Amino acid sequence: MTLKPLADRVVVKMVEAEETTKSGIILAGSAKEKPQIAEVVAVGPGARTEDGKLLPIDVTVGQKVITSKYSGTEIKLDSTEYIIVKCSDILAIVE
Repeated sequence: MTLKPLADRVVVKMVEAEETTKSGIILAGSAKEKPQIAEVVAVGPGARTEDGKLLPIDVTVGQKVITSKYSGTEIKLDSTEYIIVKCSDILAIVE
């Protein structure tokens, strides 16, 4: 099964959170922050303006992005967790 987002939506897969600190301390599950870096899995065609023009989305499949902390809709498909976010909830591209 595949996901095909509509309008200005983007499907992302979150990158795993760090399990240890730089000094080697292992973090408990409750101490970990929700990750904000995600990999783009699918991109919608873009939003339409009032006059019908299509506004393209600035990200492409495979890019790593930073999303708003608690944005999007979480879904599980084939035992993999994805988040569907609006393009405006993507804050930056990680290079």
